[in-house]
Amino acid sequence: MKKLSYSLLIFVFVITTACSEDDSFEEPNPVEETPGEVPEEPTEPEVPEETPEEGDPQTYAFAPGETRGYMADASATEETVALFYHLKAISDSQFIIGQQDAFNAFYNNDSGESDMKKLTGSDPGMLGSDFMFITDDSNNAEAGNWFYQQEQQIIQDAIEAYDKGMVNAFTWHLREPYEGDDFYTSEMTAFQRENAFRSIIEGGANHEYYKEKLQKVAEVVKNLRGSDGALVPVIFRPFHEFDGDFFWWGAPYSTPSEFKEVWRFTVTYLRDQLDVHNILYAFAPDNSYTSKSAYLSRYPGDEYVDILGMDNYGDLSSQNGSGVAAANQKLKVVSDLAKEKNKVAALTETGYFVDAQNPLPSNFYSKNIYNVITEGDVNIGFIMFWQNYSDSYTVPVPGVEGEDDFMEFVETEEALLLKDLPSLYDMPAN
Repeated sequence: MKKLSYSLLIFVFVITTACSEDDSFEEPNPVEETPGEVPEEPTEPEVPEETPEEGDPQTYAFAPGETRGYMADASATEETVALFYHLKAISDSQFIIGQQDAFNAFYNNDSGESDMKKLTGSDPGMLGSDFMFITDDSNNAEAGNWFYQQEQQIIQDAIEAYDKGMVNAFTWHLREPYEGDDFYTSEMTAFQRENAFRSIIEGGANHEYYKEKLQKVAEVVKNLRGSDGALVPVIFRPFHEFDGDFFWWGAPYSTPSEFKEVWRFTVTYLRDQLDVHNILYAFAPDNSYTSKSAYLSRYPGDEYVDILGMDNYGDLSSQNGSGVAAANQKLKVVSDLAKEKNKVAALTETGYFVDAQNPLPSNFYSKNIYNVITEGDVNIGFIMFWQNYSDSYTVPVPGVEGEDDFMEFVETEEALLLKDLPSLYDMPAN
């Protein structure tokens, strides 16, 4: 059976909320009971829930007026709240397709329109960016400084994306805090690997350094304004792929409680002390987790997260598609948790790097990727392909291997490019 379209979903919300807003939507997570406390018996008989008739669409979204109650920042700007609402509503039946650095990274250095637009006629629905150069120690905010020039380009791109109606998503390849040179552990000393993350915990040797980097993030985000004068909402995905050992924030270099402490500090410092209210926070490990308990082992809590993500390249790297089922099952863990917690699920980073030595697997987009993100009642709000390079691509351009397959993928009824998006920054009426 075909999935319910997003526009029809909005229509269903209008009708149901007009009848009885409280009957159709899940309430926020209840406050935990005090151990040993016995809850009171209900004074009124429970009314059994109606069983949906066969063929009725199931929805995991919520009413517009309930949205702030499920967010990490209850004081978020109206546009940020609207974005969170729409991402959740879209995830019921469709998904946005994004690409990292789509406005500035091109296969064969063929600049101009985004590579995705060259092929499909539309920009992606989401633009990926990075705070890496913005927070680099070498960025001295002088006009001739290369890092500062990158900062200005990234800001310009983010504003352009917002003005077009796209979503902005930022990751952060933060350099280790001792020398400020590397983020891959393979390029660090043993001392740096073992101590970098713990050193940014409150009271640690580099905690003030970390605060300075967050202040730079806040400075940029608080000054991102679209042509309409509104602050541009951004998805912020810090410490991504933290379950691996290749980044200095990886699991081998901190305990779960230490990781949670730094995550919570990051959110509360930005939100409560630096007054940044146009961020959605994305929690995104790599693909090692296969159960809810494992996925949640470093989860900082619902009040610090908006988007539950997973990055996955490894399960999609084989030529015969042998890892597709595993990738789908792992993403289902994320999707199911997002439904339980009223968060947005996403495949936050993926792709296959096609070059002269690595041909594209057969039906990679139309079958492998599509099945990963749709089979088994998986519901995600977006998928982000990594950037194209001069000598390799994750999104094909006209005339290369995979162009027809990618077009088949984006032409499915679930896929949303920029040309297909609703108005993401306007909240529908309750």
